[in-house]
Amino acid sequence: MRSRDTVICYGRAVLDLADELLDAYADVFSAPPWNEDEETIRQFAVRLQSDTRRAGFRTVFAQSEAGIDGFATAWITPPAFPADRGYGQVAAQLGPDRVRDLLTGALEIDELAVRPYARGRGTGRALLAEITEDAPDRRAWLLTSRLATDTVATYRRLGWHEAEARPGTATGVIVFLSPEHPGR
Repeated sequence: MRSRDTVICYGRAVLDLADELLDAYADVFSAPPWNEDEETIRQFAVRLQSDTRRAGFRTVFAQSEAGIDGFATAWITPPAFPADRGYGQVAAQLGPDRVRDLLTGALEIDELAVRPYARGRGTGRALLAEITEDAPDRRAWLLTSRLATDTVATYRRLGWHEAEARPGTATGVIVFLSPEHPGR
């Protein structure tokens, strides 16, 4: 344990907690504005199995007497920038040169989930601080939906900076760079 209530796990060790993480994920992402259905939530568990094999994979989770209050997963973004999930929107907004300069080789926060009862207590701040603590060259990034206005406001309040989209390329996602990211 690296701080009072957060624990970091590297690689496949987190799979021992897969059921608890899935429960927390469902609690967070089945609610608005995400509204994920049962199949999408189940896919998180499938993704977690393969994500643990990614370079630099780590998970941080916050726990209390209630169980896992929240968690974050991250890995190092590969030089061959992916095209699945939201990556296409990111590439369209930033262009290949900025993707390479800002995101590849950086720590990519894939999931950040804080249960409703644990919000407003610094849980998200602690998870982000812990997971980005050893980011390569202080470079970390994440993306979120433009529709998640509370989430967007939280990232801004925590000092994360929006990577400006190229003119006319704004999509449904916002790319945020960590407070210490040299490209912010």
